[in-house]
Amino acid sequence: MAGSVFDSQVYGDLFGSGEASRLFSDSAEVRAMLLVEGALAKAQGAAGVIPQESAAAISRAVVEIAIDPGVLKRPTGQNGVPVPGLVAAFRDEMKAPEHAQYVHWGATSQDIMDSALMLRLRQVLALVETDLSASVKALGTFSKTHAELPMAARTYGQHATPTSFGAVAAGWGAPLLGLLEELPGLRQSCLLVSLAGAAGTSSALGPQAAEVRAAMAKGLALGDPGRSWHTDRTPFLRIADWLVRVTLAFGKLGEDCTALAQSGVGEILLGGAGASSTMPQKQNPVAPSVLTALARQGIGLFSVLQGASMQQHQRDGAAWFTEWMCLPQIVLGAASAAKTGRALCAGLAPNAAAMASALSDGLGMIHAEALSFALAADMPRPDAQAAVKTLCQEAQSTQTPLQDLVAREYPDLDAAALFDASQQMGRAPWDALQFAKKAGELGGE
Repeated sequence: MAGSVFDSQVYGDLFGSGEASRLFSDSAEVRAMLLVEGALAKAQGAAGVIPQESAAAISRAVVEIAIDPGVLKRPTGQNGVPVPGLVAAFRDEMKAPEHAQYVHWGATSQDIMDSALMLRLRQVLALVETDLSASVKALGTFSKTHAELPMAARTYGQHATPTSFGAVAAGWGAPLLGLLEELPGLRQSCLLVSLAGAAGTSSALGPQAAEVRAAMAKGLALGDPGRSWHTDRTPFLRIADWLVRVTLAFGKLGEDCTALAQSGVGEILLGGAGASSTMPQKQNPVAPSVLTALARQGIGLFSVLQGASMQQHQRDGAAWFTEWMCLPQIVLGAASAAKTGRALCAGLAPNAAAMASALSDGLGMIHAEALSFALAADMPRPDAQAAVKTLCQEAQSTQTPLQDLVAREYPDLDAAALFDASQQMGRAPWDALQFAKKAGELGGE
């Protein structure tokens, strides 16, 4: 098995992360680091920190020169970071030592790598946003179309009271919509440039350090943090937290779909399922299982990332290395969940007949709560609950529908309305339509 399912030729389609996988390749990292070096040189040239002619030459070279990631393997093994090897290779490829000497002027490896990572995370957020928006719209359509379709709500895996499939779909979509609403603020506060030098003091950058950092941020369309954040990993933690919550929201969808599609329930149709190698009758809930697995992975990796954020002194190699090992997996896991979840949402369909059967097969006891409140109009609530519990026990022991026992004991009650699931869904239809309205207000892709 490959070291990562996202890079695997065997498992890559099962855990497909789309364009995000390209952004977390060695080539993409090298290209992003070169773009950062170019933006740094341009900002320094404009501020007079390095000669403008050299800044222009470096800016041109980062576009024209391609560095093979393979040449960085040995120097990275020696230095612990790829930037020294990258800078050396880039200077050599420039063939202009009088200009190349100004590459990476006053910066440290972490400045370049953190800024380059932010460039790639910005693109990943846009990709995930597109998939989230499509999923929310699909769930919004379900919510509107099936707002009045009754089904059994379940708590602790047991039938509770009636709800609607539209409300269930809204429950899946609401966290996704909330994540989309958070995204503008997340981008503004967390997509930041890094430029603080070796120990975070900007000492090698001179008195124009703040000016250069601001210009570099503008050139890369990133935020200016106004400070060093080498050991304050909050920006990455908040982005990772958002991405993990993407996997959790889709993981919840996956868990529910697996349960609702299982044999003996069959209340939803997945629109595409996997085959067994030996049992011809099986249609396995592959996509929901992928979503659940990705959510579990994200939970574990985020815990490691949080631990890595507790860093020693002004730079911490071990903590930083730990971040490299888990953050890309969190990112690709979220991208895979968003891509898989989008496809699942597009293909879902309710099985109305199975939903109706579930509501009626339990001897009508799913309406016991509504019955207890109806009786409470004429007796104390504890007495009403006790009376209904007694009737439920009789219904179970005699296999008599609860509605028949109510007609016998309380002939004045409107049993037809009490035992009509379409009249006992509470605010579920309204909730479904409210979510559908919000989902419909999302802009186009």
